[in-house]
Amino acid sequence: MNLVHRHRLQLVGLLLSTLGWILTGTCNYLPDWKNLNLDLNELELWTMGLWQTCIVQDVGGTQCKDFDSFLALPLEFRISRILVSSSNGLGFLSLVISSLGLDCLMMENTEQKLKKQLLLLGGILLWVSGVLVLVPVSWVAHNIIQEFWDEEIPEIVPRWEIGDALFSGWFGGFFVILGGSLLLSTLSSSVSQHLNLVSALLLTVQPVK
Repeated sequence: MNLVHRHRLQLVGLLLSTLGWILTGTCNYLPDWKNLNLDLNELELWTMGLWQTCIVQDVGGTQCKDFDSFLALPLEFRISRILVSSSNGLGFLSLVISSLGLDCLMMENTEQKLKKQLLLLGGILLWVSGVLVLVPVSWVAHNIIQEFWDEEIPEIVPRWEIGDALFSGWFGGFFVILGGSLLLSTLSSSVSQHLNLVSALLLTVQPVK
């Protein structure tokens, strides 16, 4: 892989990771992890997120209320709040570290070996950040689907459905992991290119008789 192509691949990886980080942040604060549409009042939609619950009305607009206590949340929402918030913080840190390891960033007194180490650390942290989002989002979606198709619950009881925030979390986690993978792939390609160069130089050396 030539230098220009590696630079472009690193920039694409960083941009995808940044987009994924924005989506995961949106997933964290959107009050629409799951929604409930009551048959008795079709003009009203109940939504629930990690930080607040809202009532969306066609006439009166949207009214939201923060949760009074962290312990009042369901178990999966308590753990999801911790994991997704940790993912947002770790994602920001990994973006900063990865940007410092880009080949196109020229810094004085910075060795190439140090930049590779920063890129490696940033790519690994991006992977961890993406997993920290995908696990709680998938867990909440699994519980919603299980409760929706639970035959023991009477049909007259309204069912919660998957909200838009979960899709934001899925796409965000995927983009973060994909961006981190691209950054790590450029690192491995540069190492293999260096090894090929060393091998070629050794082959050109003629033994002294």
